[in-house]
Amino acid sequence: MPLRPLLAIPVFNEERHVLNVLREAGRYADDILIVDDGSTDATPALLCTRPGLHVITHAENRGYGKSLADAFAFARRGRYDWLITMDCDEQHEPSYIALFLSAAERDDADIISGTRYPAGREDDSSAPPDRRRINRLITAMINQRLGLGITDAFCGFKAYRVAALTCLHVTVPGYAMPMQMWVQVARAGLRVRELPVRLIYNDPTRHFGGLLDDPEVRLRHYMDVFEAELSAPRERPARSCAPCGSGQ
Repeated sequence: MPLRPLLAIPVFNEERHVLNVLREAGRYADDILIVDDGSTDATPALLCTRPGLHVITHAENRGYGKSLADAFAFARRGRYDWLITMDCDEQHEPSYIALFLSAAERDDADIISGTRYPAGREDDSSAPPDRRRINRLITAMINQRLGLGITDAFCGFKAYRVAALTCLHVTVPGYAMPMQMWVQVARAGLRVRELPVRLIYNDPTRHFGGLLDDPEVRLRHYMDVFEAELSAPRERPARSCAPCGSGQ
């Protein structure tokens, strides 16, 4: 039976990119969910010109992690088989959606995580140095502490087996959400595979916002979220997550 996937795209003030991304993504995905995280530009009006979209709208900006948590819940309610997530700044190429779906069809993973830095690929100078350094440090820490063996902790281009989402209880609303997620992934024994994706930085000056624009503050924040989740009670994820990661 063919897979029933959902593509979810968090957006916040993406009037420059959203129509192009939707136009290209629509070539590879039939069901598309937009989580509009409180956009104050023309993004909401542009979304209204695209019939057939599923749209969740936040009245105010609530953060990237909250947008993904809403996408997880929507995918579970809709009984989709797989959820693919991608960004809306044209740094994720929609053509890779087909590759994620092909990887999902192999049925040997619960999370297929995009990696911009696969083993053997030389470092790319187009990545802002502070982001590359923090990603490298955090990825190494995750591998050492959790034993996951990943090469890119922060790539938002991913495919999730929807049945495995019952293992995840995402409560961190902002950009540190992956710190919480990776701890829960490891604890639940979910199978992670990586899929190389092209590294694109169209706007290296894009901000995280507030204090997180300071790389050292951002690194400490990621570490704090990781340690907090690591010390959280193990029974925190949904009880129904027992079947996830089966077949390892």
